[in-house]
Amino acid sequence: MGMLMITVYGIFAVASTARATYQVATKLDEAPVAYLLSALAAVLYVVATVALVRATPRARAVAWTSVTVEFVGVVGVGTLSFVRPELFPEATVWSHLGEGYGYVPLVLPLLGLWWLARTRPVAGAPSPVTPTPTP
Repeated sequence: MGMLMITVYGIFAVASTARATYQVATKLDEAPVAYLLSALAAVLYVVATVALVRATPRARAVAWTSVTVEFVGVVGVGTLSFVRPELFPEATVWSHLGEGYGYVPLVLPLLGLWWLARTRPVAGAPSPVTPTPTP
């Protein structure tokens, strides 16, 4: 489960970074709030991916923070995009709770938070992401 989730985070990191980079570089004046929010989402996906892969205590703290901010962002922006659609003339990755991405932006942080809670490290135990070396 962990590797699948990290893979999806990685895919979203690459896809959202590419999309946000293009939007900010070529069309920022058309919808600055939407495109900057997409850039923020991209940064959070990258940070979460790296932190989940590293799985050190500090990286886990970074993962908790980035995934929590991601969830608050998708719920906040998603709700606001329904209530005040005029604020978002162009869609963000979080618009309508991630509707344009099959709601993965809404489900992914929930899975990430669940996985982080489920895999709390035990002193001396191997990381749930890093395979235990065989002798």
